[in-house]
Amino acid sequence: MRIRTLIAVLLVGPILATTGWAQGLPTVAPSDVGLSEARLARLEEVVQSYVDDDAIAGAVTLVARKGRQAHVRGYGMADRASGTPMQPDTIFRIASMTKPVTSVAVMMLYEEGRFKLNDPVGQYLPALASLDVLTPSDDGDGPFSRVPARRPVTIRQLLTHTSGIGYRFLGDLGPSATQRALSDLYRDAGVADGLAEHDGTIEGLVTALGQLPLLHEPGAAFSYGLSNDVLGRLVEVLSGTTFDEFLRTRLLEPLGMHDTYFYLPAAKADRLASLYAPDGAGGLDEVEGTVEGQHLIYSATYSTGEHRTNFSGGAGLSSTVYDYARFLQMLLNGGALDGVRILSPVTVDLMTTDHIGDIPIGSVVQPGSGGFGLGFAIRGRPGADGELGSEGAYYWSGFFNTTFWVDPTEELIGILMTQIFPSGSDIQERFRIMAYQAIVERE
Repeated sequence: MRIRTLIAVLLVGPILATTGWAQGLPTVAPSDVGLSEARLARLEEVVQSYVDDDAIAGAVTLVARKGRQAHVRGYGMADRASGTPMQPDTIFRIASMTKPVTSVAVMMLYEEGRFKLNDPVGQYLPALASLDVLTPSDDGDGPFSRVPARRPVTIRQLLTHTSGIGYRFLGDLGPSATQRALSDLYRDAGVADGLAEHDGTIEGLVTALGQLPLLHEPGAAFSYGLSNDVLGRLVEVLSGTTFDEFLRTRLLEPLGMHDTYFYLPAAKADRLASLYAPDGAGGLDEVEGTVEGQHLIYSATYSTGEHRTNFSGGAGLSSTVYDYARFLQMLLNGGALDGVRILSPVTVDLMTTDHIGDIPIGSVVQPGSGGFGLGFAIRGRPGADGELGSEGAYYWSGFFNTTFWVDPTEELIGILMTQIFPSGSDIQERFRIMAYQAIVERE
């Protein structure tokens, strides 16, 4: 069985990029867009090495330049138990790569004049109109207290993760005592991060957050959290429809993203890659149920299970590299793709410009970040981290080890999708380096 599977992967892998899987963006030879086929083969060797070393079960990579995809490849297994190989149309839980999609939805309503970015979100979501801030005692040894926030949370602060709204799961990842205290409150209130099956709604989430304190004063720091879930609810209130319906009718279907969902249809569920975790002995175990820590809860079934009411704007979507490439190309094109305009070019420029200045982002993003825009981390000068890349490229990643970047200077898009937590490897950074080194021509 293992020999037959290996033969299938070896035969199918090179074919997938050039034949009947022509989805996503137009497919061309690498040389047509200034990329080297031999150097892309280096990329494939590097990604394959992670499969060979049992660091991941499988992956799919896509590299596009100048609006056309020059490389798409599947590696390893989508499901080891059944021997199903990774294919370019394999569906992945993209988790936090949902956030840029949500941000675009919000900015679509911004362009309709529904709000100003610096409006208090409580103007539209009254539950968030008057919030407290979690404050440690003066000596740092006493209990935490709650004091009224000096200013309201704005919509722009939600888009930039400076609102003070946190994530429950971060309490398990060694942050500050204040974050652990906030995570305790989130856990006790039943606040969900969107990574496991949950029978609540984003309306209920906003109601719960309205009773809980912020991690810090709005605008004072960068704190990764549920801000995009709140933004999903803002879309519902402003549009008069569910967030799921808004995305489907206003964004996903117009862009031809027909494999992107909060909850997969039964007919497509078998295309969802299995989720894996390190087994502690150099191998991998499949995650089949729910994994629960003190604060962290995630599952392999949150996109296919019976609970289908929580449209998490921060973590809920599943997608393919083909679909996500269309979304990213729309942004790289200045807000339009194949005759469909989603945003104005000036709005895309605003979204991909740093909005937080000197506020430090911390370890949640890759080294070399130049700040954070309205839904994306923004890369600073290449010398900041000493690796290949361009200043002004924007990017983000997902909880289960998916990542993307868009480089306007090189007109380059890269997407890597795997399904493992925790990843324990540097595959995202090495994939980015290998994609850049494949550039051999510039106009």
